[in-house]
Amino acid sequence: MQLIVASGNDYLVGVKGNQPKLLSHFQQVTQKQTPISVDISIERTRGRIIERTIKVYDQVYGIDPGWEEAKSLIAVYRQGARDGQFFESVSYYLSSLSSDATSFGSYIRGHRDIENRLHWVKDVVFFEDTARFRAYNSATNWSIIRTIVINLLRSSGYPSLTKALRFLRHNLELLFSLLTMN
Repeated sequence: MQLIVASGNDYLVGVKGNQPKLLSHFQQVTQKQTPISVDISIERTRGRIIERTIKVYDQVYGIDPGWEEAKSLIAVYRQGARDGQFFESVSYYLSSLSSDATSFGSYIRGHRDIENRLHWVKDVVFFEDTARFRAYNSATNWSIIRTIVINLLRSSGYPSLTKALRFLRHNLELLFSLLTMN
């Protein structure tokens, strides 16, 4: 976090079970304190109805001082129905920003877009998580190559990477033409 803050940037990170003390602190704050900002939105898409409630707290005392410039604790409550099945969840975030719930909601949704458009694709379409590399450099290099391929396919106008891979798989001339795009 020091590098992020020292470079003049801000962070917004998810807090999960792998940080039990911080997660416990968040749960206590959200149960005992009043949020400084709340935003509630309802989204209806593809047979799903999701209600999101975003609450922002400024109670950052008591957390590890390693979290440079921490200013906001954010809780995102989601509930709704997918395919007729009810669900509810809560996610927590820590940020060096001081902002309102509506803005944090936009930032968090933007991050989900990155997850869905890059990391999910790398895992599901390119099987990155199941690739077995023994050396860190190999895994890093292949991840970079996958990212280049994703960017080439998207900039060439392929909306579905799975369909693009099927289409280009046996057409080496067209595949190599992607590398010489203007």
